Amino acid sequence: MPLPRPILDDRSFEQLRDELVRRIPVYNPEWTDHNPSDPGITLLELFAYLGENLLYRFNQVPESTRLEFLRLLQIPLEPARPARAMLALTTEEAGGVLVEKDSEAKAGELSFSTSSEVRVLPVGTRVYAKAARALPDEESEPEVFEFFRKAVDALDGLAPDEEPVAYEPVRVPPEADGEPVDFDLAVDGALWVAVTAAEGSDALEVAALRQGLIEHPKGPLHLNLGFVPDPVVPTAAEIDPCPGEGLAPSGPPVDWQISTGRTSPAGEPVYRTLSLARDTTGGLRRQGVVRLELPRELNDADVFPLDDPDTAGTGALPPRLAEEEEALVLFWVRAYRRDGSRFGRVLWVGANATEALQQRRARLEFLGTGTAQPDQRARLIHRPVEPGSLVLEVEGVEGWQPWTEVDGFHASGPEDRHFVLDPEAGEVRFGNTVSGAAPQIGQRIRARGYLWGGGSAGNVAVGEISKLGSPAQVEVANPLPASGGADAEELARALERIPGALRRRDRAVTRGDFRELARLTPGADVGRAETLALFHPPSRRTDAAGVVSVVVWPSQDPRHPGAPLPDRNLLRRVCEHLDARRLITTEVYVIPPIYVRVAVAVGLQVKPGYGIEAVRAWVELALRQFLAPLPPFGPTGEGWPLGRRVHGPELEAAALQVEGVEFLTDLRVATWNEADETWQESGPTVELDLDQVPEMAEITVVQGEALDPGEALGPPPPERTPVPIPVERQEC
Repeated sequence: MPLPRPILDDRSFEQLRDELVRRIPVYNPEWTDHNPSDPGITLLELFAYLGENLLYRFNQVPESTRLEFLRLLQIPLEPARPARAMLALTTEEAGGVLVEKDSEAKAGELSFSTSSEVRVLPVGTRVYAKAARALPDEESEPEVFEFFRKAVDALDGLAPDEEPVAYEPVRVPPEADGEPVDFDLAVDGALWVAVTAAEGSDALEVAALRQGLIEHPKGPLHLNLGFVPDPVVPTAAEIDPCPGEGLAPSGPPVDWQISTGRTSPAGEPVYRTLSLARDTTGGLRRQGVVRLELPRELNDADVFPLDDPDTAGTGALPPRLAEEEEALVLFWVRAYRRDGSRFGRVLWVGANATEALQQRRARLEFLGTGTAQPDQRARLIHRPVEPGSLVLEVEGVEGWQPWTEVDGFHASGPEDRHFVLDPEAGEVRFGNTVSGAAPQIGQRIRARGYLWGGGSAGNVAVGEISKLGSPAQVEVANPLPASGGADAEELARALERIPGALRRRDRAVTRGDFRELARLTPGADVGRAETLALFHPPSRRTDAAGVVSVVVWPSQDPRHPGAPLPDRNLLRRVCEHLDARRLITTEVYVIPPIYVRVAVAVGLQVKPGYGIEAVRAWVELALRQFLAPLPPFGPTGEGWPLGRRVHGPELEAAALQVEGVEFLTDLRVATWNEADETWQESGPTVELDLDQVPEMAEITVVQGEALDPGEALGPPPPERTPVPIPVERQEC
């Protein structure tokens, strides 16, 4: 929104005079003449007159000056950020239905726009991994062992350098509430996609659909596969440097192949390589859509016939499915990396996918005519506007001329057709004829189009996006919740940015610049950020020239309230924000903190008259807050400093500040040893690396001698698999 004028204290002379007169009986009861002719009243009126002027100036200066600073510095409010969602489209039309780019999808009253064109095909997908498992035991699993033995025997022997490896097909969940599949456990490193017909289709319908897709008159058709990795905290090996401008980190090349239904003379299944028309996943490393070009020949897409049913799923054949599922498969598509690396944990893969933003594209707008004056302004109809999306034109002698959006006119010459956009206010500003050209008298100004919209309301839950404007033959749903939406910046926060904006000018150079800009990332909700200069996360070197690592925490993490960790989406947003503002010679990494599990045992004596339970609770709370990683806790109110040791005497000092503690009999600190799986007590101090902070795994507070650290907690319990238990519903 435009920067508003503050509401000032506008009490009048009469109000001030009446207030002073009402106080006379309180401070001077003998003064009874309150008429204007009294000399004392004259003095009060003079004081009220001077007070009115002083009060006006006193109240006007702070707020008004700050707002004028924002205007003079040309610091607009941060606009609302749009939410992003992955959409899965379905249709029953045999030839498919084209859904154009910027098609509207709705979640209630909220509108989303598709970010790419997609031809929706009447197909579904089942995605599998050949997940490794232990070899079956003949005694404990006789039936599984017999099945495994028959499959090995059906291969007619193995080469000397080959060995049988047991696996079981694990399906990627079709909905977001399922457990992600870890493709690091895949025995062949491949992602298998079964492209299927609709449920209930018979063999003739499946064959007709396959022929219709491959020999489509508008072919070759494209298969759009949406890919969503598990947004868990990445490991050090998975962290890439932030991309350069206009680039994105891509992994090793991914080969995509389709089953042909043919076999080689040696009996091996033959696959055909598919052309990759588009890939926004960076080689299946982040959320996006892969567009594959289907073949034109019918004999290049089919399922493999099996002479021996026992060979199903063996070797390079697709995973073995149930008979009713196998009958619906049109063909198989597989993906693998040439270097043998894996795809990690995958949350969702689906056909006919496209991403959507909670934005709309505005139509042609007439913004007015030029006046040849410096600093001309024009207002768009809709706001907030997506930066970089506005296509602005000014009518010149040779027709409509495009103008270019810039951050400022510092590098603009008198003839440069540049403009500056305030995205939150939806306002366009032109140059002053010295720095940037200005539209001349009578020249019309128009906006050919732009994207607008956004806000936290767009972070809708699974299945909320359920309506597609057109075409009517297509249904839509979001298998995962939308994310990334953020409301516009509040005025108070914009005022707080003035000192930082003056110092860094939206450029990341110093440690403080990286820290502050990371916290200001729109839509990321960063709770804390710290800068580590010369630290290279993959190698853990501390003398890497030109490298800057930024450690970030989310403001909240429901899964780990005491040790919040950022997910991949938050790291990516902060990375993109910093990358546009770094020096060209700086290599930036955005990384999560590393937590060291700490157990603290306290023994104390309570003062007479205080309850032990209440004192114990307050001591525990004080120590947890003292070691907390997020503000307003920690030793200085900014969270526990990175790399600062956990020193027993410091914890003692924090505990002694609790009312009711007479003295401490003992305080012991221990850390969890991953190798031995035991709590290890190595004196009163726990040393931390420069990217580590403590996680309070356990604290015990008792009266008397302290317990052994970690005694109550014991070793961490093993991870448990949830078992659904039905509950009978009571009926009246």
